[in-house]
Amino acid sequence: MEGNLLIGKNYLVGENRKPSPNEYNPLPPETTLDTDNLTRIEISKEYLNFSAGHFTIFSATDRENLHGHNFQLCCKVTSAVGAEGMAFDYVILKRVLKDLCDQLDERVLLPECSPHLRIERADGMVIALFGPERLSFLERDVLLLPIRNVTVEELADLLLTRLRDRPELAGLDLRAIELGVSSGAGQWAFSSWRAS
Repeated sequence: MEGNLLIGKNYLVGENRKPSPNEYNPLPPETTLDTDNLTRIEISKEYLNFSAGHFTIFSATDRENLHGHNFQLCCKVTSAVGAEGMAFDYVILKRVLKDLCDQLDERVLLPECSPHLRIERADGMVIALFGPERLSFLERDVLLLPIRNVTVEELADLLLTRLRDRPELAGLDLRAIELGVSSGAGQWAFSSWRAS
C-alpha cells in the first residue's frame, strides 16, 4: 500500500477499481447538506450610479442652493445558499439596480411630500415654490418623487421600496436587503428590510 493515497473510506489512488459515489463524498450517507445556510451578497458596481440635481430643504425658510451629485448605489442581500451552492443569479439583481439608477439619471429631483415645498405645473414647466421663491424647470428635466426631502436617507428608502416591488425578484429566497445611496465619497445612507 506504500505510495497509494487514501481517498474516502476504502478507495486508494492507484487501485484498479471505480469508487462508489459514497467514497467521493466525505459525509456519511445519512448526512444532508444544510440548505438553510445564509450568505450575504454585496453588489457595489461602478455603473450603479446616477447624476441628479437637487436641493435639501432644512426648514420653511432655509434650503441649499440647487446643485448636483454623482450618486452611487450599493446593495447587500441576505439569502439562503441553494443546493447548487449559490444563492441566486446575481445578474437579475444587477439589472434591476441599474434600471433603478437609470430612472433617476440626469434629472432634477424634487420631493412631492415636503411640507415646505409646493409644486405647480403650467405650460410644460414645473414650478417649485419655496417661500417667496419660484424655481422653474422644464417638465422633461424634472422627476417628482414621493418623498419628503431629496436626501440620501430618503433616496435609500425609496429605492429599497422600489427594489422590493420589482417582479424579477419575486421568486428569490431573500431574507434581508440593505440598500445604500452615496452622494459622495464616505457619505452613505442605508435603508434595510428583513423578512418576518
